[in-house]
Amino acid sequence: MDGGNEIVSGPRLIEDGEWAGWRTWAGLDPFEDQTGPFYFREDEGKVRCAFRAEPRHMNGGGFMHGGCMLTFADFSLFAIAWRELDNAKAVTVSLNGDFVGPAKAGDLVEATGEVVRAGGSMIFVRGLLTTGGQPMLTFSGVIKKIWTMGGPA
Repeated sequence: MDGGNEIVSGPRLIEDGEWAGWRTWAGLDPFEDQTGPFYFREDEGKVRCAFRAEPRHMNGGGFMHGGCMLTFADFSLFAIAWRELDNAKAVTVSLNGDFVGPAKAGDLVEATGEVVRAGGSMIFVRGLLTTGGQPMLTFSGVIKKIWTMGGPA
């Protein structure tokens, strides 16, 4: 047990608080732990990712820093593809994004997307970050499985 959240396999299910029913990989990626926390869940077969924007996520102009948006998009790649990953270790091969709108402290930032194609070791994903129903960032990326339960991918 870790703070009331049991790690079964893969992402950890949050059992209480604002994020009850959501999953996270907290404790597995030090950079995301420092930047997030980020969460995801499946709603009617579609993955939705989210986090609450804080003052530490803002740039000098008072809007969400582009690096924070891209970090959340990178997290979202893996969350959107989590079923296809099937607990395999993987890395981001490419991540592309276009900034189309801002977020400010206190906003709920969400990401949705889809797996465009999942092959043996490569997974292609595209998605959209939004806040308040308004687009913030369109993104696409490629994930490469590097290690599966049976050995290298």
